[in-house]
Amino acid sequence: MVLLVNTCGSEGIVALADEGGVRAEERLPARGTSESLMPAIKRVLREVRVGELAGIGVVAGPGSFTGVRVGLSAVKGLCEAGGVGMVTMSRLELVARAKAMEVVVALLDGGRGEFYCGVYRGGVKVWERLVGREDALKAMEMGAAVTCEARVVEALGDRVKLIEEPDGAEMLVLVEEHMRAGVWSDVATADANYLRRTDAEIAAEKRG
Repeated sequence: MVLLVNTCGSEGIVALADEGGVRAEERLPARGTSESLMPAIKRVLREVRVGELAGIGVVAGPGSFTGVRVGLSAVKGLCEAGGVGMVTMSRLELVARAKAMEVVVALLDGGRGEFYCGVYRGGVKVWERLVGREDALKAMEMGAAVTCEARVVEALGDRVKLIEEPDGAEMLVLVEEHMRAGVWSDVATADANYLRRTDAEIAAEKRG
């Protein structure tokens, strides 16, 4: 059994899956994720103990600072307490996998007129970064553009294909690939994939 957690989007997802696919899945509200996450995890686990899981997969960003922190912190705690391996995933990579093209450009709203952008060639990450509108449009020339956020299409045009937020089944495919390859994230050192620096980090740099 594998537990899957994504709290980076407009709504969160918690799912329990095995080799046969997703067995239970809950959607978390856009607001109040910090309060609803642990109860949802308890419900999907039901009779399964954390220590019995083969692994826990978590989307580590990019997305809302609060959502990213809540999900990653909760999964880290579960992994440490249960002695379970952790797999971290990029939300951009999950979005990119929805488009079966040689080069895929995944885009998410970064706020402040900016965009989280990831370029993947043959399913392998070329780069991920925070870009402005002009750089996002240039990146789109590299391949097929895709997003799971309507406001990205509104800002960049209908050249960007709109899809649903990746669900538990799509997360499971990526997590299983990591597990089969023995690619695990270090629970102690794994960090959030913010791409954007926090206001505190920017302020500290200015003071320095």
